[in-house]
Amino acid sequence: MTALRAVFAVLLLWTPWWSSVHAALPEFTQLVKDVGPSVVNISTTQKARTQELFPGMPMDPNDPRSEFFRRFFGQPPGGQRQARSLGSGFIISSDGTILTNAHVVKDADEILVKLSDHREEPAELVGLDERTDVAVLRIKAKGLPAVKIGDSDRLEVGAWVLAIGSPFGLEYTATAGIVSAVGRTLPSDAYVPFIQTDAAVNPGNSGGPLFNTDGEVIGINSQIYSRSGGYMGLSFAIPIKVAMRAAEQIQKTGHASHGYLGVTVQPVTPALAQSFGLDKARGALVADVTAGSPAATAGIKAGDVILAFNGRALADAGDLPPLVGNTEVGDKVSLTVLRDGKERTVSATVGALSDSDEAGGPASKPADQAQGGRLKLAVADLDAAQRQQLDVPKGGVLVMAVGDGPAARAGLTRGDVILRVGDSEVKDVAHFKTLVGKLPAGRAVPLLIQRRGNPLFLALTVPKE
Repeated sequence: MTALRAVFAVLLLWTPWWSSVHAALPEFTQLVKDVGPSVVNISTTQKARTQELFPGMPMDPNDPRSEFFRRFFGQPPGGQRQARSLGSGFIISSDGTILTNAHVVKDADEILVKLSDHREEPAELVGLDERTDVAVLRIKAKGLPAVKIGDSDRLEVGAWVLAIGSPFGLEYTATAGIVSAVGRTLPSDAYVPFIQTDAAVNPGNSGGPLFNTDGEVIGINSQIYSRSGGYMGLSFAIPIKVAMRAAEQIQKTGHASHGYLGVTVQPVTPALAQSFGLDKARGALVADVTAGSPAATAGIKAGDVILAFNGRALADAGDLPPLVGNTEVGDKVSLTVLRDGKERTVSATVGALSDSDEAGGPASKPADQAQGGRLKLAVADLDAAQRQQLDVPKGGVLVMAVGDGPAARAGLTRGDVILRVGDSEVKDVAHFKTLVGKLPAGRAVPLLIQRRGNPLFLALTVPKE
């Protein structure tokens, strides 16, 4: 009897806890019914080019020799089979305007949209933007159920989300999860601050909507992280604010424009933060400024640390490109910059990003070994041929050899060109020796180098003797 009473008491305590947990879980049944009709299936076809047995010798597909060559020699040179791809999309206006990924419809000769009522309509490509991976389609239909557009800026980590699409061609598949991260920058997509979720997304989901629990679209499912080609727990969606900005521009002009500042930035490491006098590693370190760019006009210099863009603090260098890219061309912005240990505000006018905005050789002179004792580093002056090859018009010294010491620990390698030590531009080997001799022991100093044509800051610390 005592045992039964104990079990009964536990059940009484457990029941309200379970009820509260169950009540906190979202119910997606009605949501799927409400938003499902606005999701579409997209299939594309890329027509085959004329096949040739050999260059200059067209092949008739009905010629018996064509089958012989396919069986024993594979696809004939110059030939291409008809290619098909499958993706998803969603209706953003009742007059037949549809949003999807650019990579779903790129290079397609024919695009077919399948609606929830099984109607199939040929689609016109209004335009696409590969930088944001957004495409706008239009079909000849009226009175279609359009989605409600949400506010992706208000999305928080931990929020429930629902994805609907056609993974592996399985139409109207719904998967749910939570937001794992926001503002995620991927190496291949610097202009999109992705929403990361754990909602299962697979090939065929691309271009489909990501909904919040209010039934509003807050993203377009775009990419997955996978080593197998299938879902592995990470999926990435384009914030709907970024996508709609591109879509509106595409509908007006046929293409999307992106802001341009003209700086090459790198992350601020803890060692670099110490060398610049920062309290912690944050911001975007300017490694190079393009001549004639908006940044150059505004007076931004290599070695500046951009701490905030238009009032938004930069936690990392990767935060800057999306903010600049999604700023309207011609807008005036304020930049909070750290220079010489002091913060200052710089104003810049954002330009338009163009398609084009996106090595060391052997030395003929003997290396100067004078710095081997302190830095374990051998450097040499650059001759005219090396300057032209390395695109270093003046100053700098070429790293010839790196021993086990401060230079190696800073990350210097043979072939690097040292352009600046601290705030001083390096003129030649003699000047470099003087600068190194004045380096404070035990304190990190920023070192600007050029490596394989790209500027890079390193933090150099000379140990105390």
